[in-house]
Amino acid sequence: MLAADGSFTLLQMNLCLSGFSGCYGTTAYPAGVDDAVARIRQSRPDAVTINEACHRDAREIARRAGYHVRFTNIIYLGELLPCVSPGGRGLFGDAVLTKARIETSSSRPFEAQFGPEERRWLCVSTRLDQRVCTTHLDTRTTTTYAATNAAQCIELTSLLARQAAGGPVVFGGDVNRPGSCAPDGFWARSDRSAGQAPGLQHVYGNRSASRSARAQILPAEHSDHDMLLVRATLRSR
Repeated sequence: MLAADGSFTLLQMNLCLSGFSGCYGTTAYPAGVDDAVARIRQSRPDAVTINEACHRDAREIARRAGYHVRFTNIIYLGELLPCVSPGGRGLFGDAVLTKARIETSSSRPFEAQFGPEERRWLCVSTRLDQRVCTTHLDTRTTTTYAATNAAQCIELTSLLARQAAGGPVVFGGDVNRPGSCAPDGFWARSDRSAGQAPGLQHVYGNRSASRSARAQILPAEHSDHDMLLVRATLRSR
């Protein structure tokens, strides 16, 4: 997993692309997609984790930036949700992009669920023995939603601990909470200094693979979340 410069960089972004959310007007479609491509080209991260995406948009971002991609669809009101305004962009969900070729991927819904939108995780493994995971947890707008978010956070902690048992793992996602869901033995960074929705997007990594991590906020004009770029200094094998 060790890069040539001894680092691993992950870019986390929530793009608000469904066409249904109140933040969608800000994306000025396709400007939000173009901005995501430009940010990836500028920072050249090893991996990108994307929440609130559309399948064809995620594939287009990956193609234009030169990355491999895996996508997981999200159930809404018991059905798959096609993105709108415009249509034809595929189904709504989350994505992981990697420089290295993806060899395997897995995705499952959390056991704890509340409300119309199913919350699930996505993990990929690359040919360089990189494990990268993402998720978008429930909001904490009511007591019941907050309890569901807490339960999903516990499940996420267990998932990442299991992933780390197999080697290096890094996570990026919108966990909708200021508190960390990272397992013991992980470092954690968040977008707490962001100008928009601070503290909700997190990046974690296991300390057995990386010694330290530095976070940088990339302001995003076309989403209601800024982007979180984290560069981890890796341990030599």
